[in-house]
This record gives sequence, C-alpha cells and structure tokens, in this order.
Amino acid sequence: MDMTFYISAFVALFVIIDPIGLAPVFLALTHGSDKAERSAIGRRAVLIGFGLLMLFGLLGEAVLNFVGISMPAFRIAGGVLLFLTALDMLFERRTKRRDSTAEEEERPDPSVFPLAIPLLAGPGAITTMILLVGQTDGPLEASGVFVAMALVLAVVAIMFRSAGLLERALGRTGTVVATRLLGMLLAALAVQFVLDGLHGAGMLPG
Repeated sequence: MDMTFYISAFVALFVIIDPIGLAPVFLALTHGSDKAERSAIGRRAVLIGFGLLMLFGLLGEAVLNFVGISMPAFRIAGGVLLFLTALDMLFERRTKRRDSTAEEEERPDPSVFPLAIPLLAGPGAITTMILLVGQTDGPLEASGVFVAMALVLAVVAIMFRSAGLLERALGRTGTVVATRLLGMLLAALAVQFVLDGLHGAGMLPG
C-alpha cells in the first residue's frame, strides 16, 4: 500500500466522523458542566469510540464471513450507506438530527450515548473501518488504517477541548458550510467504494 491509500483512509474517516460538526453538539450535550467535567466526558467518549472502531476493524470481516457476506457485496452496501449519509450532510438533515439529539438528551453523562455511539462509532464509521481494513494485505498494512483512525479521533479530542473557541470562530454559518463541503467529499468516496465493490465482484473490467 502506498501513502495515498492511508491519506484516503484518513480523509474517509475524517469525513464520516466529522470532528468539526461534532464540536457544537459536544457543547450542547455538556451544557452546564464545568471545564473538568467536560474534559472527562470528551476523553471517555473518544476512548470508547476508539475501542469500538478497533474492534470492528479487527473482527468485522470475520463476522461477515461467518454470516456469508462477501467483501464486494459489503463494499457496495457500505458505499450506498455512506452516500446516503453524504446526502444528509449536503441537505442538512444530519445537522438537524444532531441538534435534535442534543436538545432531547438529558443524561448527566453523554460520553457513551450519544457521543461514542452513534456520533463517533456509528454505522458509517464502522462500515468505513471494515471496508478499509478489508482492502489491506496483512496486519502491517492494516495497522496504517488504525493509525489513521487514531489520528482522526485525536482531532476529535482536540475539537472537544477547543469546542467553545471553535463555536465562536466558525459560527452557525461556518459550521454548515464545512459540513456541506465534507458531504461532497464523502459522496465521492462512497461512489468509489461502490465501484471497488463492483470491480471485486467481476461486474466491471479491471
């Protein structure tokens, strides 16, 4: 694998997890918490998300083989799922759902739900991890995908720690613009997943 693949892996995970879009949600979910409490919530959410994505990255393909689903089929299905997520981002449906979740959630500790699940380790991120690891040849190459995932979650942690500053800098309009740009990138990556799945199934020429 060349460096381009790992850059694409980082971009794919960055787009689907969307650290910038999560920052205002994190602020809403931790409203009323002091700095120490907010920091602890963010740290727990990132660690739980890391563990879940690591687990699915390691065991996801084995689970697919157990239930008789081929990787080309999963790539196509995953690409469709990611494309639908991209449409949500482009047309602001994802943002509205996140805002609604933030407003309705009144748990004292939102680190597990909804931060870790489903905002960090949601269906899109889990699908992306399985697809990316499935494209590697051996543990050494797969480790690069986990490094990319860890880097994305490190960005999430930074966004959580600086969420207040980011909110003031971007404002509502800036967050919407960033989310739409990320949605366009995700749509292109989703189409590539579908094309890879069709090629793997022998439905497209090499």
